[in-house]
Amino acid sequence: MASESEQAYKRLVADLSGRGVTADHMFGKPTLKVGTKSVACLYNEGMAFKLTAGSDEHLEALALPGAGLFDPSGTGRSMKDWVWVPVQHTEHWLEFADAAVQRVG
Repeated sequence: MASESEQAYKRLVADLSGRGVTADHMFGKPTLKVGTKSVACLYNEGMAFKLTAGSDEHLEALALPGAGLFDPSGTGRSMKDWVWVPVQHTEHWLEFADAAVQRVG
């Protein structure tokens, strides 16, 4: 049975499929892409979104309890434009994915 985050990821893929977004992989994890550019990545019971550092969406995502800069290596070298949002905030995932897609497009 798929986890809550996997189910939410599948809903994002379906919601964004008509906007040039495809499902792929990054870091071995399910990823949303526009062309060759990754815009979101399912990771550790949450989703990381590529949002421009300092943008309204970036700050809004970071303000959510449990959210933080995405550090896939776990070595303290965060990706400044990427924010990881835990599964308890799936109601925000579509808005962050939309923002990430708009920034790439």
